[in-house]
Amino acid sequence: MQSSNLFKPYAALVIGALSVSTSAILVKWVHAPAAVTAFYRLFFTVLFMTPFFAPYFRELPKISKRDWLFSSISGILLAFHFILWFESLNYTSVTSSVVLVTLQPLFAFIGGYLFFKEKLTIGAFFSGLLAVVGSMIISWGDFRVSGKALFGDVLALLACVMVTGYWLFGQDLRKRLSLMAYTYVVYGVSSITLLIYALCFRYPLLSYSKTDWFCFVALAIVPTLLGHSLMNWSVKWVSAATISMSILFEPVGAAILAYFLLGEMIQPSQWLGGILILIGIGTYLWSENRKKALLMQESGRTDFSN
Repeated sequence: MQSSNLFKPYAALVIGALSVSTSAILVKWVHAPAAVTAFYRLFFTVLFMTPFFAPYFRELPKISKRDWLFSSISGILLAFHFILWFESLNYTSVTSSVVLVTLQPLFAFIGGYLFFKEKLTIGAFFSGLLAVVGSMIISWGDFRVSGKALFGDVLALLACVMVTGYWLFGQDLRKRLSLMAYTYVVYGVSSITLLIYALCFRYPLLSYSKTDWFCFVALAIVPTLLGHSLMNWSVKWVSAATISMSILFEPVGAAILAYFLLGEMIQPSQWLGGILILIGIGTYLWSENRKKALLMQESGRTDFSN
């Protein structure tokens, strides 16, 4: 058994989480409506992927009706996750919004158990609970249960529900579809959904500044192609709950970037919460890695190259 092969999905999760951390900052710099920002993020992602998709085109006719349905649902959930989350950043701080969006383990644990019969160990539960407590501590000093901030917090929480569903469907689909086929179809469905949404609300699609266009492209390249795609690659071998745990790196990265780029101060409570998050993530991923290593030794599977 080669430990380097076993390490690959978890290394991808770390890089993916760091890349996703840039998303909130880029959205904060954009002045376009949330739906338009989300549309261009996915549109440019699909555009950049298209030249590399040709070898995988033959895979499309082989996709079952069930998988097309699941892919469509996944894409729609991703679209509304972006709409809700980007909109939340107009009302509340980066820290509060990102923390609420990354409270996915609570939903992933429940969804994985109800829909995919995943078993949860006591250690995994308490590791997740510790990370969630850390997330709440990070946001405590910035929580304002009134006015615009409260509305933004509600939007972020709804966005969390949407993206958890997206990961749960993706976990099932990635067992049968290649990374390129899965992401291309889901991102394509998501971009079409966002375009229809933007047209229905008559948002302008072209009259934006150079900074906005730069951020649209950057959102496609860094948090999507590097962030989400690496996580989608990993979801073939790790559970949606593990993906959600790794995403808890995002509040730490986003808070640091917000301090340097947006001037948002980091409070002592946020430092404490970040430490708890890292402890929770490290404990959970270590236990998952150990469990998977034992299963791989029993089954003899060591290939993570797909």
